[in-house]
Amino acid sequence: MLRIFCDRGGDGAEIIYSLRNDDTFSSKIAKELEVSGQNVRKYYQRRLPSNPAKDYYYILRDTPNNETVIVEYGFADSKGDDVNQLKNNWENLAEAVTKAIVEYAGGVYQAPSGSNYYTVKSGDSLWSISKKYGITVDELKEANNLSSNLLSVGQNLLIPSKETNVTTDEYVVVKGDTLYGIANKFNTTVDNLKSINKLTTDALAIGQILKIPMNNSNTNIYKVEKGDTLYKIAQKYNITIDQLKNANNLNNNILSIGQELKIPINTSENVTYTIKKGDTLYSIAKEFGTTVSALTDLNNLSTTVLSIGQKLLLP
Repeated sequence: MLRIFCDRGGDGAEIIYSLRNDDTFSSKIAKELEVSGQNVRKYYQRRLPSNPAKDYYYILRDTPNNETVIVEYGFADSKGDDVNQLKNNWENLAEAVTKAIVEYAGGVYQAPSGSNYYTVKSGDSLWSISKKYGITVDELKEANNLSSNLLSVGQNLLIPSKETNVTTDEYVVVKGDTLYGIANKFNTTVDNLKSINKLTTDALAIGQILKIPMNNSNTNIYKVEKGDTLYKIAQKYNITIDQLKNANNLNNNILSIGQELKIPINTSENVTYTIKKGDTLYSIAKEFGTTVSALTDLNNLSTTVLSIGQKLLLP
């Protein structure tokens, strides 16, 4: 029997098991919660002060014929990251406990559809699975730390993501930019930038729009580590959870240790605006909540004269 119990301002999961049982089940739940990205404070027993032979919690005392545990997934008044994890990562946490229950009871756990896992079936081989997902046997073995080709029915394998066709985003050149600086900023190379933009020199012009290769060998790739959540990773790279999920075709918040995620890069620090008939620097500044001097400085303008179709950077 499970119960969510969140209070007291802590951070992390806790599992309380009854005095009549050992810690095998609760430790398994703790392990799966850690794999899911939640830190575990402890798993323990608690005795009733007035009678230390009895469990403190009635839910444990009054279920004598069951192996009962209380799972505290996190704390609603946490000063850490529990609040966001419970809000954004609840599916992951629930699935972790489900996996622990199934395997502890001797069942065969099957990964949910749409996840990055594949559950081995009778007749499967590393070769057939790798062929199905368009990867190599070595890539499959490396992602799952396999030292042999042996598989067992019900085994869950992490399917490493495969790079797709190159896509691009745009970057507007600002004062002080160089090809080297831009390449370094977006984890690509000068040669890649020149090739994709058909540049024959290293010279750049303020306001010039460059295509930025997003899905090449130098794209930001992040490998999921113990304790990671979509929220933590998104926060680290200053993007949203939705951007992260869309870039990786994820339909849930479940992550696995060793999983590789594409990190979408916020390529444009400034928004561009195309001049229309009747526009002035004053009207544009007023519309976008900035000043004429900010516009002239950002675009290195020596005059207030504008031309239709001209592109301006907006702070």
